[in-house]
Amino acid sequence: MRVMVFAIATEGGGMGEPPTAEAFAAMDRFTEDLAAAGVLVAAAGLKPTDQGRRLVFDGPEVTVLDGPFIETREVVAGFSIWEVKDMDEAVAWAKRSPNPTSGQSKLEIRPFFEAVDLAEFLTPEELATPREGARGTLGVA
Repeated sequence: MRVMVFAIATEGGGMGEPPTAEAFAAMDRFTEDLAAAGVLVAAAGLKPTDQGRRLVFDGPEVTVLDGPFIETREVVAGFSIWEVKDMDEAVAWAKRSPNPTSGQSKLEIRPFFEAVDLAEFLTPEELATPREGARGTLGVA
């Protein structure tokens, strides 16, 4: 099972602040543990919202907004993709994660859709043919 783990910085948790050297080292050790266990598929930190864009879709209209997104109470600060046997294993790994900020931060774990989850929309041939590099799931690997 693949899951995406979102690192969420909250208003009181240093949104946009770079991690301290100690926090960065702790996260690096944790990432190395994930990789050594064969759990880590991909990971990256994200720059602050003042360097981002938000697209708002309203029917056929699309509006592009420049950051920062001040009204946002929680901001995705980074993500990783893990290959785990089940959600319990993902939670066990997440509990080992150090807090990269001086204040509150959160992790959110969300499973990817698997082909079986979308079986009603796929032909039997599509279900039987795994996409290269997708580890048996739909999407870009």
